Amino acid sequence: MPIAYNNRELSWLEFNQRVLNEGLRSDLPLLERVKFLAITASNLDEFFQVRVGGLMLMRRSGRKTPDLSGLTPLQQIQAIRRRVQKMIDDQYRLLSDELLPSLHAAGIHPMNVGDLDAVQSDQVSAYFHTNVFPLLTPLAVDEDGVPPLVPALQLTVACKLIDEESKEIRYVLIPIPDNLNRRIPVTNSSGGHAFVLLEQVVAAHAGNMFPGEKVAATGCFRVTRNGDIAVQEEDAIDLAGEMEDVLAARKLSDTVRLELQVPLTRDLTRIIQHVCQASPQEIYRINGPLGLAAFMDLAFLPDFDHLRDQEWPPQQSSSITPGESLFEAIDRRDVLLHHPYESFEPVLRLIEEAADDPHVLSIKQVLYRTAKQSRVIDGLIRAAENGKHVTVLVELKARFDEARNLHRAEELQRAGAQIVYGVKGLKTHAKICLIIRREAGRIRRYVHLGTGNYNESTARLYTDISLLTCRPEYGADASLFFNAVTGRSKLLRFQRLVPAPNTMKPKLLELIASEAERARQGEPARILAKVNSLQDPEIIAALYEASNAGVEILLNVRGICCLKPGGKKRAKNIRVISIIDRYLEHTRVFYFHQGGDPEIYISSADWMSRNLDRRVELMIPIEDSQARRQVLKILETYFKDTRQASLILPDGTSVRIEPEKGKKTFRAQEYFFRQARRAAKAREHERAMILEPHVPSD
Repeated sequence: MPIAYNNRELSWLEFNQRVLNEGLRSDLPLLERVKFLAITASNLDEFFQVRVGGLMLMRRSGRKTPDLSGLTPLQQIQAIRRRVQKMIDDQYRLLSDELLPSLHAAGIHPMNVGDLDAVQSDQVSAYFHTNVFPLLTPLAVDEDGVPPLVPALQLTVACKLIDEESKEIRYVLIPIPDNLNRRIPVTNSSGGHAFVLLEQVVAAHAGNMFPGEKVAATGCFRVTRNGDIAVQEEDAIDLAGEMEDVLAARKLSDTVRLELQVPLTRDLTRIIQHVCQASPQEIYRINGPLGLAAFMDLAFLPDFDHLRDQEWPPQQSSSITPGESLFEAIDRRDVLLHHPYESFEPVLRLIEEAADDPHVLSIKQVLYRTAKQSRVIDGLIRAAENGKHVTVLVELKARFDEARNLHRAEELQRAGAQIVYGVKGLKTHAKICLIIRREAGRIRRYVHLGTGNYNESTARLYTDISLLTCRPEYGADASLFFNAVTGRSKLLRFQRLVPAPNTMKPKLLELIASEAERARQGEPARILAKVNSLQDPEIIAALYEASNAGVEILLNVRGICCLKPGGKKRAKNIRVISIIDRYLEHTRVFYFHQGGDPEIYISSADWMSRNLDRRVELMIPIEDSQARRQVLKILETYFKDTRQASLILPDGTSVRIEPEKGKKTFRAQEYFFRQARRAAKAREHERAMILEPHVPSD
């Protein structure tokens, strides 16, 4: 019997709507609202590249098999178009009706080229000739020949030109390089920050590029191409070389979306459609500036801090004494860090300390996504240069980070590190670092395990959990893990860690079934889980069965949720919330009551088939009693949120959760920050009370 199942793509679009809803909130600081609008646009860019791109490949191959929601690829594309069109309308209504007037009132003045006075026009013209004109490369369009290649996701100005002597008409495209500033500042008599958008300036000054010709019309457009192109690993002899070919192929791939800024003349529309090889179904007409993701830069405009959220600086963990060796801190007890409320600095320090520690023999690490200027990679390079045995698994198949990972892998290799480019046929998504150290004549292993990437930039923006431990069983499992992924053996015989794709899904299904059986026996049974996405049909079916058996199931799902909660038959005991707040919710945590002896895990994996069946992932049990209490508290706190939480409805849409009448709103992320700050201050006060005598020097 088919299970009740919401379409994955439409569920994702409802998640993006929840992000957009934050931009619609008049009680948020203005630039935070701009930020959320930019995030929705960036999300849609990736959605079209990957998800719509994949569906279009299925449709073009003639595939008509429906998914579990009953929709064929063509039906999904049609439903996506309808839903996206409504979202675009909401985005630009928010921009034009609310954000732009509020920005002007706050002293931030987006201006149109046509509204500039003589002084401002001269200023913009000088800027164009000095900073923009030398970088532009116009592309002529031969309607009877091969159309020029238009770069994906770049703003492009299309021009209709008329020769002043022959009156001949021709068309030219001007792609705007990504490395140019989108905002061109202009002086403003009323003060504040005034600017015009780059594409307007290029269109207004296009005539400078074509002497002897008149620019009769211009229009701006943006093409999105299929990014769902993967390396064919079965035939790959040189994976790095094959990945470079994939990156090149994405630049030439089929159009999946064509955004046209209106108004646009009919002939320019025809030319652009011809060049981009876009069908009418792929065209979106936009009444406003294209590429709203670039407005993220505006959200961080200097001198306008009063229009942003108050800073929540990461706090120092109360488990670590300032200045002490990380090895000493971990030796004392397991260290659990809740990012970004607690700083990611201990993880960075551990790698940097290991790089310089003469007792450290080896460092092994998986890298999926890293920061542009990565202290992690710098530390690993230094470790290799210091003679440590450094092994790094660099996942080349981390979508849209492939080029950066290739570059950094080459740097590591030049420093003497041993590089492994992932696992054949699978993405390695586990977050693990193993440090092997000689202490008192014996080998000791220190391990970092987490839910987030080794990326100090996103560690300030994403919520994640880190576990630092030197428990022997975890160290032994970490060694087995690296032996398996570098030596191509099986992920078996683990004592504590639960890997995917071998054992994680069976273990989760076993735990869910165990709770169901306890409920049938009349015992209290409870499951709490926090994931980014819930899509795997087997997990969903097991949760339905557990709900029918009487298990209380509370799920915190940020994004995709294919499970239909709250149904009278299947899901009456399942409640699903989603929290969208200033930090991106990224933590994966699972709790199973198990008759009062709970099993608690953190994980790198979501409850999606791709994670459980086609990726190398890790689920990590939390055994330290203090850490267990902390993780359970984190899970339970989210379900108290009445400020940023939405309740997921059976059809995949959501409604904001409101506090009970007479009660104050509760915001989970704010609570976590205040708790971290309180703990840091208490530890600081405690240290201040300790009297340290001066010790005479020799």
